[in-house]
Amino acid sequence: MNWNNIIHTIIFLSLTGPGIVGNMLIFIRHIYMPALRTEKKPVDIIIINLAFSNMITICTTGIKDIATVFYFRNFLGDIGCKAVVFLARMARGLSICTTCLLSVVQAVTISPRTSLWTKLKPQTACQVIPFILVFWIFNGLISSNLLSYIKGGSSLNRSVASTFIGHCYMLQSRHIIKWLFLSLMTLRDVIFQSLMGWSSGSMALHLYKHHKRVLYLHSSRSTNNSPPEIRATWSVLTLMTCFLFFYWVDFILSFYHGFTVTHESILLNIKVFLELGYVSFSPYVLISRYIHYPNVLHAH
Repeated sequence: MNWNNIIHTIIFLSLTGPGIVGNMLIFIRHIYMPALRTEKKPVDIIIINLAFSNMITICTTGIKDIATVFYFRNFLGDIGCKAVVFLARMARGLSICTTCLLSVVQAVTISPRTSLWTKLKPQTACQVIPFILVFWIFNGLISSNLLSYIKGGSSLNRSVASTFIGHCYMLQSRHIIKWLFLSLMTLRDVIFQSLMGWSSGSMALHLYKHHKRVLYLHSSRSTNNSPPEIRATWSVLTLMTCFLFFYWVDFILSFYHGFTVTHESILLNIKVFLELGYVSFSPYVLISRYIHYPNVLHAH
């Protein structure tokens, strides 16, 4: 194992270990706490789905990296290759959709009661379950082309043109199919990130107004404690900022990598960090809302 693989392994282990623990804690907490209540909250279902999709990303990325670092070209087999690559892409789409849904629900939740947006606020968990199901179906469909074009090394016909992607082989597809699925993924990312932008602006405006009210009241009781809604809003804003940072830096590096067709070891290690960064850090952003959140808003 060369130094590049050692660094790759260190980055992978330092992110996957805390990432699995954090997502498991979030997953169990939001499974266990609703069981103690007579009525489940919509946010619980959303966060459970986010934690589950994060764990899928960590597991599939882990299998892919193990196969790549140790040069296991026939490690997964044909079915294993299809499953890992398909689940990795679908989990990435689920992460985008679920993070967007969480931010929109939080923005609607803290909107003034006189606002028209309050009519969109989900009252029960049953009202968000259809959205979660649609996300799974939609992301499964726009990842389904991989089931035809991903092959394991043992089942590959050597006379067929293909590209080795580190652990499996990808067959060349027709341009119309390639651009169709690429357009669907791009459309998904644009729509959901636009909704993230609207919800983040709405939440930031609400937090600013709340801060102005606190400064006006000069109440010691108000300055020492943040309401649960404010802590939740801060955590969702932080979560969304993390997502957008990792998404866009990864997008820029992927574009650069595809344009220059370079295989610099530093660039590849940075991409591993970006692929796992959000799914590993996001649970701790959510955990912070239950433990302690800095009273930044209320500082005079």
